[in-house]
Amino acid sequence: MSGRLKTGILISTVAALVFLPLLFVKQPAPGPDGSRAELFKGSDDQASAAIKKLAPAYQPWFSSVFRSRGPEIDSLLFALQAAIGAGFIGYYIGYSRGRAKNSNRTSDTDRVH
Repeated sequence: MSGRLKTGILISTVAALVFLPLLFVKQPAPGPDGSRAELFKGSDDQASAAIKKLAPAYQPWFSSVFRSRGPEIDSLLFALQAAIGAGFIGYYIGYSRGRAKNSNRTSDTDRVH
Protein backbone atom coordinates (compact mmCIF):
# COMPACT_ATOMS: atom_id res chain seq x y z
CA MET A 1 0.00 0.00 0.00
CA SER A 2 1.43 3.36 -1.02
CA GLY A 3 1.94 6.22 1.39
CA ARG A 4 -0.60 8.41 -0.41
CA LEU A 5 -3.26 5.73 -0.16
CA LYS A 6 -2.59 5.24 3.56
CA THR A 7 -2.80 9.00 4.12
CA GLY A 8 -6.06 9.22 2.17
CA ILE A 9 -7.58 6.36 4.15
CA LEU A 10 -6.47 7.93 7.43
CA ILE A 11 -7.91 11.35 6.53
CA SER A 12 -11.18 9.76 5.37
CA THR A 13 -11.45 7.76 8.59
CA VAL A 14 -10.86 10.82 10.77
CA ALA A 15 -13.40 12.85 8.77
CA ALA A 16 -15.96 10.03 9.15
CA LEU A 17 -15.33 9.85 12.90
CA VAL A 18 -15.88 13.60 13.19
CA PHE A 19 -18.93 14.07 10.97
CA LEU A 20 -20.90 10.80 11.12
CA PRO A 21 -21.89 11.16 14.80
CA LEU A 22 -23.43 14.55 13.98
CA LEU A 23 -25.88 12.81 11.66
CA PHE A 24 -27.21 10.66 14.50
CA VAL A 25 -27.64 13.42 17.12
CA LYS A 26 -31.30 14.04 17.86
CA GLN A 27 -32.66 17.48 18.64
CA PRO A 28 -33.37 17.63 22.39
CA ALA A 29 -36.94 18.07 23.58
CA PRO A 30 -38.05 21.59 24.52
CA GLY A 31 -37.50 22.64 28.12
CA PRO A 32 -40.25 22.80 30.76
CA ASP A 33 -40.91 26.44 29.93
CA GLY A 34 -41.34 25.58 26.23
CA SER A 35 -38.06 27.15 25.17
CA ARG A 36 -36.01 25.36 22.54
CA ALA A 37 -33.18 23.37 24.08
CA GLU A 38 -29.71 24.01 22.75
CA LEU A 39 -28.01 21.06 21.10
CA PHE A 40 -24.47 21.68 22.33
CA LYS A 41 -25.08 23.44 25.62
CA GLY A 42 -22.12 23.45 27.99
CA SER A 43 -21.94 21.30 31.09
CA ASP A 44 -21.28 24.39 33.23
CA ASP A 45 -24.69 25.80 32.32
CA GLN A 46 -26.37 22.44 32.96
CA ALA A 47 -24.66 22.11 36.35
CA SER A 48 -25.68 25.64 37.35
CA ALA A 49 -29.29 24.92 36.41
CA ALA A 50 -29.26 21.65 38.39
CA ILE A 51 -27.82 23.40 41.47
CA LYS A 52 -30.47 26.14 41.28
CA LYS A 53 -33.17 23.49 41.04
CA LEU A 54 -31.85 21.27 43.88
CA ALA A 55 -30.62 23.96 46.29
CA PRO A 56 -32.09 27.39 45.47
CA ALA A 57 -30.44 29.02 48.52
CA TYR A 58 -26.93 27.88 47.53
CA GLN A 59 -24.34 30.67 47.49
CA PRO A 60 -21.07 30.18 45.54
CA TRP A 61 -17.87 30.30 47.58
CA PHE A 62 -16.20 32.81 45.28
CA SER A 63 -16.82 34.67 42.05
CA SER A 64 -14.77 34.86 38.88
CA VAL A 65 -11.91 37.36 38.78
CA PHE A 66 -12.42 38.03 35.06
CA ARG A 67 -15.83 38.75 33.55
CA SER A 68 -15.95 38.50 29.78
CA ARG A 69 -18.05 40.89 27.73
CA GLY A 70 -19.99 38.16 25.95
CA PRO A 71 -20.06 34.64 24.56
CA GLU A 72 -17.86 35.65 21.61
CA ILE A 73 -15.02 36.54 23.98
CA ASP A 74 -15.54 33.24 25.84
CA SER A 75 -15.27 31.35 22.54
CA LEU A 76 -12.18 33.34 21.57
CA LEU A 77 -10.44 32.57 24.86
CA PHE A 78 -11.36 28.89 24.64
CA ALA A 79 -10.03 28.68 21.06
CA LEU A 80 -6.86 30.52 22.08
CA GLN A 81 -6.33 28.09 24.96
CA ALA A 82 -6.82 25.14 22.58
CA ALA A 83 -4.40 26.63 20.03
CA ILE A 84 -1.71 27.22 22.64
CA GLY A 85 -2.13 23.68 23.94
CA ALA A 86 -1.94 22.24 20.42
CA GLY A 87 1.17 24.34 19.79
CA PHE A 88 2.90 22.94 22.85
CA ILE A 89 1.95 19.37 21.94
CA GLY A 90 3.13 19.86 18.34
CA TYR A 91 6.39 21.41 19.51
CA TYR A 92 7.03 18.53 21.91
CA ILE A 93 6.32 15.89 19.25
CA GLY A 94 8.58 17.67 16.75
CA TYR A 95 11.32 18.13 19.31
CA SER A 96 11.13 14.46 20.35
CA ARG A 97 11.28 13.25 16.74
CA GLY A 98 14.22 15.55 16.03
CA ARG A 99 16.08 14.22 19.06
CA ALA A 100 15.37 10.64 18.04
CA LYS A 101 16.64 11.26 14.48
CA ASN A 102 19.72 13.01 15.81
CA SER A 103 20.52 10.17 18.21
CA ASN A 104 20.10 7.64 15.37
CA ARG A 105 22.55 9.60 13.20
CA THR A 106 25.03 9.77 16.05
CA SER A 107 24.80 6.04 16.72
CA ASP A 108 25.18 5.25 12.97
CA THR A 109 28.37 7.33 12.69
CA ASP A 110 29.77 5.65 15.80
CA ARG A 111 29.34 2.22 14.21
CA VAL A 112 31.22 3.24 11.04
CA HIS A 113 34.38 4.17 12.94
